[in-house]
Amino acid sequence: MVGWTEPLWLAEAHEWIREQLARLGAAAAGAVDQHHVRPWSTVMRVPTNRGDMYFKANTPELQHEAALVSILAAHRPDCVPPLLAVDLERGWMLMADAGTRLREHVERERDLGCWLEILPLYAGLQIDLAEQVDELVAAGVPDLRLSTLPVRYEQLLDGLVELPADDRGRLEGNVSRVQELCDELAGYGLPETIQHDDFHDAQVFVRDGRYLLLDWGDACVSHPFFTLSVTLEGQLAWGLDDVENSVDVGPFRDAYLAPFVSLAEDADLVSASETATRLGWVCRAVNGHHPFEEETHTHQRLRMFLDGRL
Repeated sequence: MVGWTEPLWLAEAHEWIREQLARLGAAAAGAVDQHHVRPWSTVMRVPTNRGDMYFKANTPELQHEAALVSILAAHRPDCVPPLLAVDLERGWMLMADAGTRLREHVERERDLGCWLEILPLYAGLQIDLAEQVDELVAAGVPDLRLSTLPVRYEQLLDGLVELPADDRGRLEGNVSRVQELCDELAGYGLPETIQHDDFHDAQVFVRDGRYLLLDWGDACVSHPFFTLSVTLEGQLAWGLDDVENSVDVGPFRDAYLAPFVSLAEDADLVSASETATRLGWVCRAVNGHHPFEEETHTHQRLRMFLDGRL
């Protein structure tokens, strides 16, 4: 794990921040606040005379986020906070303030209706980035396209050491099923593109009436609909009071699918989304299995795949 709080690392990061403020013509207006420290990343608030700015650094496994956000900022600057400075070699970013987390906004308003706007916005970003797949992969974004996922699934199972025997038997028995589902999903002909892979209410911010999409460290290149596993099943279905299956996710699903209609050539997008929502948990398990993650998290995601209704 990177020593985010070690004096030498902090001194290097603070010096880089000072250099970027000088380049931007901004001045510090207070002490840097390292308010977020996790095994995989750290975020610091940087008060300046031009408002708060935010520095982010990732562990090497997620260091590609800086390059990815640079690509997003170039193609869809309306969807991410302004990227003020970036060090691609170290994976460091300095960004403008993104505003208020959607989680706090929803808790205050007691209304999930904002997702009917957010999901089409995100879908449009995915469609726009589909032509940049080669650039994304070259930038280090994990390649989990459908052609790679079955092999990656088998490799994941081989590497798990704490998986209960019953689960292992069921998962190994689904190796051919993963291939079948990938082939089925490919048959709908939708382009593979950027996929956030952890898209929930702590990753969306609200500022000046706009929704900004953050925390792309878990993103990968894969089928766009894999997003629905976390967003629909992992969050929206639980509603405002965290009660499983308390919300009909159909309207949210349909809002997300609407921008893809022009690409679908009369394909049944609802059926495609059902297949993807189940298979997306395989993608999430493979993509999220890192040295800093507890293996139990991978087990939970694989069980979501096993317990799907297809």
